[in-house]
Amino acid sequence: MKITYADRPNWSRVLAKSFAMDYVTRPDFTGYLSMILIEQVREPLIVTTLGKQYRLADAGYIWLQHFPKGLNYALTSIFNPNFQLIQCYFDICKSYRVSASGMPYFEDLYLDIVLLPTGEIVLLDGDELIEALAKQVITQQEYDLAYSEAKKLIVELENKENKLINNSQADLQYMFDLLK
Repeated sequence: MKITYADRPNWSRVLAKSFAMDYVTRPDFTGYLSMILIEQVREPLIVTTLGKQYRLADAGYIWLQHFPKGLNYALTSIFNPNFQLIQCYFDICKSYRVSASGMPYFEDLYLDIVLLPTGEIVLLDGDELIEALAKQVITQQEYDLAYSEAKKLIVELENKENKLINNSQADLQYMFDLLK
């Protein structure tokens, strides 16, 4: 199972970055909140989703990450240098944990959901999830958990009820204040 750390220490595309993190407890969110401010890249990250290109990583881009306690996903909200939300990327995960050094990380269950600025919702990497089950990298229970969590999350997104996305601008400001 792939492990992803909040500070993304092995991100070879990114040559320089600033990082901030805090544990937050409030009525709408409890968990780790982190931010990567990308300062310099080897080359931009540009992906094509539903036939349109999206720049996701470049100098000045910001990755705001939520690790919600008790939920089986981590959310990365990607902002351009003008603080416009480019996309929301949900990694469905088995759990998130904290390393001995205090860095949150999640155990990726392969299935991902992208929410585009148009409101379109895209389910990604179902083939990787099936392959992981076939190769016994994950159990049937983990497979079922991934799809169950994805289905709940898609309904929440369709109804515009995801509190993390709804508060992303305020959380972004909060993280910038921590960097000061």
